[in-house]
Amino acid sequence: MPVEATVCVFAKPPQPGRVKTRLAQTLGADAAARLAQAFFDDTWSMLERLPWVRRVVACSDESLELGRASGRDEVWPQGGGDLGMRVERVLQRALRTAPFAIAIGADTPGLPGHLLEGARRALHEREAVIGPAEDGGFYLLGLRRCPDQLLHGLPWSAPDTFATTRSRLCARDLPPTVLEPWFDVDRPADLSRLRQLIAAGQITAPCTRSALAELS
Repeated sequence: MPVEATVCVFAKPPQPGRVKTRLAQTLGADAAARLAQAFFDDTWSMLERLPWVRRVVACSDESLELGRASGRDEVWPQGGGDLGMRVERVLQRALRTAPFAIAIGADTPGLPGHLLEGARRALHEREAVIGPAEDGGFYLLGLRRCPDQLLHGLPWSAPDTFATTRSRLCARDLPPTVLEPWFDVDRPADLSRLRQLIAAGQITAPCTRSALAELS
């Protein structure tokens, strides 16, 4: 199957004290870093099962060498600026060689593959697709084109991030298809929910399952 999309996974290096800081307040910095690595590994494994995807890790500039050391297919720098500018820059690069590009984070281990398939179908019909996160953000953003300043100055990590981003897309003539909601794992309550879903077999995240077992 030909590659149809570049999926860019935005991730920080799993260094204690730099990742999952809200979880670290309860679990400790080392345990939170191990979980961050497991989250990323499960996200990457999910993408590996999608034959239409080109996979890219989008790292902060100072973590590029760590990203390359992970042995992943491709590692791209995010560049400077706020998160919107960095996502915009990476998506624009991806769109130079792919019909459409998708940005996701590494905070959604067990993200069901059918949500990525839904984004793919949407982007065959529309210019944009977005997946709302239950905390008010979004877990996925896919575009067929990415004009300059599209994401600049948006509020991040805020209850209205999704709503404001959707409004911005509409204002720039990119009305998005909206996928079903999913959740990020940032707080202890999110982690408890994730543990329950894995135990019930409702999501598949083997690396995260192993990391959680070590914490028990």
